[in-house]
Amino acid sequence: MTTTTSSDPLVVVSHVSKRFVLHKDKSVKDRLLSWRQRNRSRSEFRALDDVSFEIGLGETVGLIGHNGSGKSTLLKVLGGIIEASAGEVYRRGRIAALLELGAGFHPDLTGRDNVYLNAAILGMTTAQTDRVFDDIVEFSGIGEFIDSQVKFYSSGMYVRLAFAVAVHSDPDLLLVDEVLAVGDEPFQLKCMTKIREFQKDGRTIVLVSHSAEQVADVCTRAIVLDGGRIVHDGDVGAGIRTLREGYERDRLAGEQTDEGPTQPAVEITGVSVARADGAPLGDRLIERGADLAVTVHAQVHRPTEWVSGFTLHSSLGQAIYRLNTEGLGIDLPAEPGEYDIRFVLPATNFGMNRLVVSAGATTLTGEPLSLLDPAGFLDFEDDRMGAGVIQFDASGDVSPVGGA
Repeated sequence: MTTTTSSDPLVVVSHVSKRFVLHKDKSVKDRLLSWRQRNRSRSEFRALDDVSFEIGLGETVGLIGHNGSGKSTLLKVLGGIIEASAGEVYRRGRIAALLELGAGFHPDLTGRDNVYLNAAILGMTTAQTDRVFDDIVEFSGIGEFIDSQVKFYSSGMYVRLAFAVAVHSDPDLLLVDEVLAVGDEPFQLKCMTKIREFQKDGRTIVLVSHSAEQVADVCTRAIVLDGGRIVHDGDVGAGIRTLREGYERDRLAGEQTDEGPTQPAVEITGVSVARADGAPLGDRLIERGADLAVTVHAQVHRPTEWVSGFTLHSSLGQAIYRLNTEGLGIDLPAEPGEYDIRFVLPATNFGMNRLVVSAGATTLTGEPLSLLDPAGFLDFEDDRMGAGVIQFDASGDVSPVGGA
């Protein structure tokens, strides 16, 4: 008999590929008439291509990538919803998957009936569901509609009830797709609070999200997919940068012509940061309250009306501060030439140890022209008194309340 320990991976994905056959025929009649040429009327699409990784107990993994990169397909393979065309997936423990809006719900059954149906699919007995039923209803906020047919539910009600069942099924592995974006802000906050509770309990979570900030906030590891292949597996910050580099690469590829690459109208050539008085930063950490100047170096190749700015974000990809010329009311020159755009930040009080600098240029309507990410790094002194993204010259005192 084979035994497992807590150190064994909860999920092992070994050389998994998934192929789909795309039919160009529009109807059954077309397929019958073109039977002899059936191979010409279909093509193969590889959604996943030789994907391998392991997920350990207690990890929170973010699956990120462009639209069509294979994220949702991979999540369905992990959950056993669809079968891989090649390779193997090994799982252990109870899995709760929240993959598609209304998946596993029967529209003609009531919310109450669907709770028991979904719970049974997740491996719960009727007695186990009875014990958590009230908690599920309270978490979902469905209330008086629990005995209504779910076909009359809104998309938000679908998601709330499905998520409530999933998180109360005591799963070892929780798979969550982008469906959380359907819920309103209070419910999203409730979901993220529940996910953090799961993290403290040592449960394993795989999250598909288009929000880099959400992945940076909750995930301990990022897997980036591109064209069905893994292009990054590891540090969350590096994964988000890999994703953004892919967006920029695709944007530039979209500007290709038959005659070769098109030179952008505006190109960000670099970014430099110094003290506001022009003195270099040197090798020392930037102290609290320093006056800084961020200079974006740009070259205009063709007459263009444009906007430029920079972003400071954490190593995990969370945007800490943004500023651009439009916000400051600065009109940039449209004539070709080289330009330096200088932004002065007086009395900076960033509390992060390191900030990543990126800079870009867009048209007046927001169409991207050029992006440099990362363009550099800023290292600040530790805030010895507090913690967070900003720091203060803080003080405090204590006094008795009432008479002695």
